[in-house]
Amino acid sequence: MSIITSALQQLKQTAPNLLLLNDNQRAEVLLTLAALLETNTSSIITHNQRDLQKMSPSDPRYDRLQLTTERIIALANDLRKVAQLDSPLGKKLAEKTLANGLHLVKQSVPLGVVAVIYEARPNVTIDVFSLCFKSGNAVVLKGGSDAWESNQILVTLIKQSLAQHQINPEIVYLMPPERETVYELLNAVGLVDVCIPRGSRGLIEFVRTNAKIPVIETGAGIVHTYFDSSGNITIASQIIKNAKTRRVSVCNALDCLLVAEDRLAELNQLIRPLAEKNVIVYADDKSYHALASLYPTELLEHATDESFGCEFLDYKLAIKTVTNIDEAIAHIQKFTSGHSEAIISEDKQAITKFINLVDAAVVYINASTAFTDGGEFGMGAEIGISTQKLHARGPMALPELTSYKWVVTGTGQIR
Repeated sequence: MSIITSALQQLKQTAPNLLLLNDNQRAEVLLTLAALLETNTSSIITHNQRDLQKMSPSDPRYDRLQLTTERIIALANDLRKVAQLDSPLGKKLAEKTLANGLHLVKQSVPLGVVAVIYEARPNVTIDVFSLCFKSGNAVVLKGGSDAWESNQILVTLIKQSLAQHQINPEIVYLMPPERETVYELLNAVGLVDVCIPRGSRGLIEFVRTNAKIPVIETGAGIVHTYFDSSGNITIASQIIKNAKTRRVSVCNALDCLLVAEDRLAELNQLIRPLAEKNVIVYADDKSYHALASLYPTELLEHATDESFGCEFLDYKLAIKTVTNIDEAIAHIQKFTSGHSEAIISEDKQAITKFINLVDAAVVYINASTAFTDGGEFGMGAEIGISTQKLHARGPMALPELTSYKWVVTGTGQIR
């Protein structure tokens, strides 16, 4: 038996013990971990720097990998928020009594053992643990080799917080960084209840193709914003700048701007703030003509077929001109990853059509797609953004980490 299989077996055996904890005990562990993150900030940054030294600062993943004092404090604060949230366990989701006297209660229960595969994002280590622990799940963490040093120190602190409260630290398992180990995880039938890949489209497709265990897809975001004929140019300019440049390496960042043809004269005004951030624009023929001599020449390029349907994760943006909302929706339907899509419009009919026909986990009206985030949605944190329709969709937080079972109470009924 391999070391990995042995660890997963122990995790599976240990997981039910989490149901013996009450919510106050779970909260205390998270509060202890928050304090440990803050008191060990310098050590965390030292480990993180070892990872960063192996990656070029020009790599789009560099920003995701980096842990700063501010980001560590934010992680600690998120832990405190999760600690204060209501427990999702033992909730009565439905209740009824049958004609034969049987009393039925549908109640929430943990998924069991949750495995999360993610790339160079050490903050995910803390987010995933906090949500899984709060919802009574044991957790397998498979981070990328790029973040190995960072993940190690964070998991050490997690285990320390558990041990301080006399809870078995083995409810958390950090898998080795080697990519080959993923195959063993994805084939751990009976040991892992669900696997959640969080990262690029390539990672998600790899997991979907190779997994024999249940999978919930999250992560990849090919995000569009449609500027309608009736859109307010002032708020649109602010929304587009925020959605594109707030943080380019995240999955809710804007990738493609769709512009109504009758608003092309205002396109430069619409995207002018992007030039301040040196955003490279890949414009189709009509939008290129509208921007020529207005947007910085060194930042303006002709779009190709590959410009659309691309998750840039960088200071890059594609622009597509459309004649009307129907063409905009058709473009989104062709290229969307089902993550986040937005319309900027004052036309109620156009907004209603967009809501009804655009198939995404989150649809925005006159707002930035940057809000697709568990924390922003008041969930404390998130384990990922589910882009599928079974079990969970959109930001996955505590309720999405539970399933349910039926508890049936009788007085001797037989069938």
